[in-house]
Amino acid sequence: MPVLVTSPSRELPSHNMDMDDKRRKQTKGSDLKSRLQRRSSQSPNTERLSPEEIILWSQSLERLLASKYGMTTFQAFLKSEFSDENIEFWLICEDYKKIKSSFRLSSRTKKIYKTYIEAEAPKEINIDHKTRDLIRRNVKTPTTVCFDEAQRIVYRLMEKDSYPRFLRSNIYRTLLDSASDYIKV
Repeated sequence: MPVLVTSPSRELPSHNMDMDDKRRKQTKGSDLKSRLQRRSSQSPNTERLSPEEIILWSQSLERLLASKYGMTTFQAFLKSEFSDENIEFWLICEDYKKIKSSFRLSSRTKKIYKTYIEAEAPKEINIDHKTRDLIRRNVKTPTTVCFDEAQRIVYRLMEKDSYPRFLRSNIYRTLLDSASDYIKV
């Protein structure tokens, strides 16, 4: 029988995981603020995130997603909450609708179905079984609209749940604070 040989054991310092998490969350906001300040002091030719744009994000999810920086920030927020499958699915559907080749449409349909729709999919989205069944039938003869209902459901979920949490998050609050600091200067 094989024997596992290990190196001499080293005592690891005992840490309170909750305290580490708390410290990370507290410094996360200040790190973001310092990165934004460094970025705003870069050369005037670099594209910047304007304070007005940050404020506009709070008007609607649509406004947030229309902004390059808003989209990136929202994705980072969702990733930090381990719930980025919805925005990924929504973005993939946006690209999917632009496909012209029927061969490419067919292969992309299968990939999206296996990744997001199928029960126990690696990035399964939260949709009702009726919509899942509709999509299962639609993918047999793929069209650019076969994921539309699921995309609408996911958008509404983000609008009602993820987006309000984003607006209350440290990430957004820090950006908003630095934007108001920038406006005051």
